Amino acid sequence: MKKLYSLLFVAVLALVLAACGSSDDSSTGSESDSSSNGDDSANSEGMIPETLVMGFVPSQDSDTIANTIEPLAERLGEELGIEVQGQVMTNYNALVEAMGANQVHIGFIPAFGYVLANEQYDVEVILKSIRYGSGTYKAQYVVRTDSGIESFEDLEGKIWAYGDQGSTSGYLFPANQLMQEFGYDTAAELESNFFGGTVQTGGHDNSAITVLEGDADVATTFDDVRTELEEEYPTVMEDLTILDYTEDIPNDTISVTKELDKEFVQKIKNTFLSFNEDPEMIEIMNEVYNWDEIDEATDDEYQVVKDTYAKFKDNIEL
Repeated sequence: MKKLYSLLFVAVLALVLAACGSSDDSSTGSESDSSSNGDDSANSEGMIPETLVMGFVPSQDSDTIANTIEPLAERLGEELGIEVQGQVMTNYNALVEAMGANQVHIGFIPAFGYVLANEQYDVEVILKSIRYGSGTYKAQYVVRTDSGIESFEDLEGKIWAYGDQGSTSGYLFPANQLMQEFGYDTAAELESNFFGGTVQTGGHDNSAITVLEGDADVATTFDDVRTELEEEYPTVMEDLTILDYTEDIPNDTISVTKELDKEFVQKIKNTFLSFNEDPEMIEIMNEVYNWDEIDEATDDEYQVVKDTYAKFKDNIEL
């Protein structure tokens, strides 16, 4: 009888253990399934958002950009098969932070903004702009023609207008050049000890207008911002003079967040490259940022910007 009880106990124990194992497996499967539910679809490579958000920064009036990019967002959405929204940010740093939080998935960012986004949030550059047949450009120093300013030395004690400190051509490269020219170790020293004051205008065109209207003595902008102002200021080419230029700067980027699915990123890349054959899309890019073409890009091309930024990155307020 004891032997019979022992056999029955073993059999019951085996059934209990089997049931527990089955329950654990079922629970694990449930948790796995629930973790993939949500607003965005995901796979082993990354995520595909229900709404893809493109971020832009002002190179001109924000409302103008917002209206201009609508057809671009609609066309990209048609090609990708999802909703695409364009969002105009207040400045470069706001765009970088939005990409870091995955609130913006595609950023139209200049070189310096890309370097920050890559360093802080592993944002990846996939494409770059081509202007006038080149993948690089220069920043320029703009002064009034009647100002009497003829050299960098003449800028001492003057008022400097720039878009914001996150701008590659508006701030980073000119600041670095003038620091080297006059022996300043930090951008803060340059601003406080060399210039008589600074004005952050929020955009390249605003910087040039600030000089044109006499509220600053020099503006640092992309080359050549004056062409953007000719309609509103017909004599701007005569009224403003280019004092000098910086070294070559890699062109603006189209960059993506690290969370996006790699195959989806490739589809985004191919779609933008196909816009080179679409005059309407290129016209939009030209109107917003003076892009004539879109080309592939790699992180290595932006090493010169990384090296420049490294010289005084702890002294820029972003």
